[in-house]
Amino acid sequence: RPPPPPPPPAPRTKNNACPLDIPPSMGPQFMAGINGGGSLPLHIDKFFEAIGILVQNGYGLTEASPVVSCRRPACNVLGSVGHPLRQTEVKVVDLDTDEIQPPGSKGIVKVRGPQVMKGYYKNPAATREVLDDDGWLNTGDLGWIAPCHSSGRSRLCGGVLVLEGRAKDTIVLSTGENVEPSEIEEAAMRSSLIQQILVVGQDQRRLGAVVVPNKEEALKAAKKLSIVDPDATELSKEALTNLLYEELRIWTSKCSFQVGPILIVDEPFTIDNGLMTPTMKIRRDKVEARFRDQIASLYK
Repeated sequence: RPPPPPPPPAPRTKNNACPLDIPPSMGPQFMAGINGGGSLPLHIDKFFEAIGILVQNGYGLTEASPVVSCRRPACNVLGSVGHPLRQTEVKVVDLDTDEIQPPGSKGIVKVRGPQVMKGYYKNPAATREVLDDDGWLNTGDLGWIAPCHSSGRSRLCGGVLVLEGRAKDTIVLSTGENVEPSEIEEAAMRSSLIQQILVVGQDQRRLGAVVVPNKEEALKAAKKLSIVDPDATELSKEALTNLLYEELRIWTSKCSFQVGPILIVDEPFTIDNGLMTPTMKIRRDKVEARFRDQIASLYK
């Protein structure tokens, strides 16, 4: 008599104590995945860890052919992009002085290795802006290198690279404070009411945001909160603004800075209208130029 079939596998969780409804494509056959081409939001990183799926997050750029670092199965540090590849050097330097920063201090990430380009084709001026005589490539990314520890759970984390946004995306408020908008934008995107968001506020006293709302979800939320009648088909601009502002307050409460005034726009950011790159990243400068007058009116 053949042996009985094995029992179905338990839902994939970190400790099987909190089963989750995982789609079939993420079932027991799926052991690990690799993320690249864009930032991996921390809440997504934490989600995959919670369900027991290994995500090896990597980092690179076209000028580095295109991989610089990647997390390994044996050292998969949450929130990082792992250790540099073999024969690849990474250093973090001060934005103004170009001095090397100690581990744990944030600055501009520079890379040197066999995968780094020789230069931009027939464009020596552009090459000189990002590549020095010693072969160090200025990535334009902000980050820091984790310090080494001799013992404890962090002893394997030394040398991993942690990214915190793009240097050119940094918003400098009129108070002199530097703000990395990616932290706020990633937190805000966890709201089902927000389809897209871009944080603004350069040279202003406080931050603002350009928001593309998910109007269908916003209407459902408004009905649930009894803001509108159950048979309402749309929200007023004032009601939508107040609802989104409250969503931002909730979801970004743990961020270093909070968003003040918001501009609601109906047109999504897309590749076709020039507001997103082919890799689905928002063109910050293009959005700010498109809505320059409306953004300025937020601060009047």
